[in-house]
Amino acid sequence: MAKNKSALKTQPTNSSIPYDKLILKLITSHKNKVLSHRQICGMLTIKDPSLRKLIFEKLVELSRQGKIKRVGHAEFSLSTTESLLIGNLTIVNSGVGFVNIEGQSKDVFVGPNNLGNAMDGDEVEIRILKSGGRRIEGEVVSVLKRERTHVVGKVRYNTKQPRLIVDNPKLGGEINIEEDFLNGAKHGDKVILKITHWQSNGKLWGEVIEVLSNRNDHDAEMISILCFNGIPFQFPEEVLTEAETTKTEVSEEEVTLRRDFKEITTFTIDPIDAKDFDDALSFHVLPTGNFEIGIHIADVGHYVRPGSPLDMEARKRGNSVYLADRVIPMLPEQLSNIACSLRPNEDKYCFSVVLEFDKQFSIVSEWFGKTRIFSNHRFSYEDAQEIIETKTGVYSEEILKLDEIAKHYRSIRLSKGALNIESEEIRFRMDGSGNPAAVMVKKSKDAHKLIEEFMLLANKKVAEFIGKPRKNHTPPTSVYRIHDLPDPAKIEQLKVFLDKFDISLDNFDPKHIAKSLNTLFEKIKDSSEFGFIQSLSIRTMAKAIYDTENIGHYGLSFEYYSHFTSPIRRYADLMIHRILLEELTTKKHHKSNELQDICKHISKTERKASDAERESSKYFQTVFVMDKIGETFAGTITGIADHGLFVRMDENFCEGMVAIQEIPGDRYYFEQQSFRIIGAKTKKEFNFGDRVTVRISDVKPNKRQIELELI
Repeated sequence: MAKNKSALKTQPTNSSIPYDKLILKLITSHKNKVLSHRQICGMLTIKDPSLRKLIFEKLVELSRQGKIKRVGHAEFSLSTTESLLIGNLTIVNSGVGFVNIEGQSKDVFVGPNNLGNAMDGDEVEIRILKSGGRRIEGEVVSVLKRERTHVVGKVRYNTKQPRLIVDNPKLGGEINIEEDFLNGAKHGDKVILKITHWQSNGKLWGEVIEVLSNRNDHDAEMISILCFNGIPFQFPEEVLTEAETTKTEVSEEEVTLRRDFKEITTFTIDPIDAKDFDDALSFHVLPTGNFEIGIHIADVGHYVRPGSPLDMEARKRGNSVYLADRVIPMLPEQLSNIACSLRPNEDKYCFSVVLEFDKQFSIVSEWFGKTRIFSNHRFSYEDAQEIIETKTGVYSEEILKLDEIAKHYRSIRLSKGALNIESEEIRFRMDGSGNPAAVMVKKSKDAHKLIEEFMLLANKKVAEFIGKPRKNHTPPTSVYRIHDLPDPAKIEQLKVFLDKFDISLDNFDPKHIAKSLNTLFEKIKDSSEFGFIQSLSIRTMAKAIYDTENIGHYGLSFEYYSHFTSPIRRYADLMIHRILLEELTTKKHHKSNELQDICKHISKTERKASDAERESSKYFQTVFVMDKIGETFAGTITGIADHGLFVRMDENFCEGMVAIQEIPGDRYYFEQQSFRIIGAKTKKEFNFGDRVTVRISDVKPNKRQIELELI
């Protein structure tokens, strides 16, 4: 053994020394101990940095093979034959955890003392402690994959050991900081901390990378939200460098390889405050009297090459994130707002779907390919809506015909069972200081629906072209946007809600529930209950996800559907651009297992973005009503839970909560079966949709809470 140790000091990293066997032998001889990478290198007398790195890689590989167990970032032990389960951990506000095991109907409960150093969202390995009775209980044995590497909190430095008190209780309580890694942070400072390593005893260690006390409150809170959701908010230097050095000029040589639409009337329709324009429509009347409509999408794939730093960063992010006061883009500004943005009066590269419609609006031909366009005009939704309503204005003939065709295809979708959802989104108008000056509810009008319908049509046509079997054509593995049938149990729950309003649906069969809901929405569209009944109905639906296995899109009533129209902000669309190009040219496609991994990842990043967007909205709602404590508002009960009532106030559209123990006049309890709150003595009920009057009693921006009391 001494001879081997001596050899290890001088051997290069590509030597034939059997490091795997040496490591296994060493760990086996310490079978009841946890050994760190540092200890293992010490026992093998390895000092060379490159060899130490190699040893760490070998340790990780052996743990992946199941020959040893990784119990911390750099700590390992002998693997056992004990049956362990792998799943994703969710920690709730009370501090307890639940692990979702794929293929298992019940989550495993993990008490606070059995979480180890695991955090919300981590992929963990657990041991079952108790499986009988009402719930399955377990403990975290090891963390296999960290959901996030950065957290936000306040530095506490009034003891010998500096530490971070994490903002969000789901991320544990404290993280230790070496004094050398405070980077100027003082006691009480709010900071971003990068987790550097963790120990098997549950201790976490980190390094301060930015002091947030130097930023304004809104910046600090938005960064906290992003960190909690594991969303990167800065681009690595190599990604920015690649973006800044990317050639963005349109070359005539490249144009000769594309179909040229420069002389065809083309325009964009986007939100008034949009900075990136990733889609445009062209309109051309053919000599036959037919209409040729081009749906032109920014050719992001021309600039973002597979495997490049830009591509890998876009894949990691999965999508852009739209917080209440800012956008966290998937691609750097040089691409998202300049090179790939279809700005007016500029030549741009696009990937296009060109459809020919006859006078009855039937599609008689379709074409897919690379193009060059020149946008003649930029419309806001408000501009286009005014043209639709007044029938006059620049390019009014084109806008009105597009609106007519869009309404035709929308009616076809709805007649086939697509859900007719009138979306309502809360938006904030910010003042010059970044504070919310007004809260508005954004509703879809004809101009929004015009763009939506043509984007849906393009997505559908691309998915069909790639995925539909044809003569001498085997469909390649692709990325589909799928939406499953509703869960019958949730439909029954919806029935309980609707019964309270004496509303019944014609058909509760999951395959036909969409048509029944559309009929219901039409009946009650002018009633005060419309908004929350539609919201409750949406909750009965499955979540749309990305998958290589196509099952269709239930909500849109499409057999084939993919995302193609927003590659600036969604990685799924960039993948479809590449698959479509391969289908049009080389016919060489990605392996299915790689695409499936990407589908799982981007479905997850989409959920994280949605959570972050929702939390940012809650934060700015609290900021908006901060000066309204003590004021009284009329509102509607929009949610009921075991801890209280959620009420949306009419005047400001903000939502707060009345704690169940604060409801006056009785001792109230939550009845889960009928989802209502009932007084123990008076039997007074509170239900979804009830009209109430509330007073704002307290506001807690850091907890995103508006506390209300019933009047």
